[in-house]
Amino acid sequence: MRADARRNRARVLRVAAEVFAAEGLSVPLHEIAHRAGVGTGTVSRHFPTKEDLFAAVLLDRMREILDRIDALPAARDPGAVFFALFDALVREGAAHCGLSEALTGAGYDLDKAAADAGYDVQGRLRDLLRRAQEAGAVRAGLTYPDVKALMAGCLARGTDPDGLDRVVAVVRDGMRPPA
Repeated sequence: MRADARRNRARVLRVAAEVFAAEGLSVPLHEIAHRAGVGTGTVSRHFPTKEDLFAAVLLDRMREILDRIDALPAARDPGAVFFALFDALVREGAAHCGLSEALTGAGYDLDKAAADAGYDVQGRLRDLLRRAQEAGAVRAGLTYPDVKALMAGCLARGTDPDGLDRVVAVVRDGMRPPA
């Protein structure tokens, strides 16, 4: 790739990341191209579909989240790792409008795109949920769709940090086995 093409691609990705974070995934490609100072053809050459651009931006966020989870000590309690991933996904979603939409399934299948790219967030969360349940840290019977619904509920709370902290704490308590 020529140097100017690399710069244009990087600029489009940077602008798209900012726009998706602030405004969500509904921003048209021509608007992203305009804000990046390039033509729509330039965007299309690098990202043939809007979903390709979503994937490039959102999967980078997923990789960062999974890298943080993978950096946790291996001997750590499976419940703590499950809750760390849950918290990370909710907090990232609250800070990134587009990621929030993707995590809750609003118009973009992030689970499929992430799995296709080797960042199987759904598989990781399912595995951690199972292991946390086996360790007695998460109530039996809770399913992955339940966890996604709870995550969506937390994200519906909005970006107010105090409110988000309260809702996440209540959800975490509700996912733990009864005393």
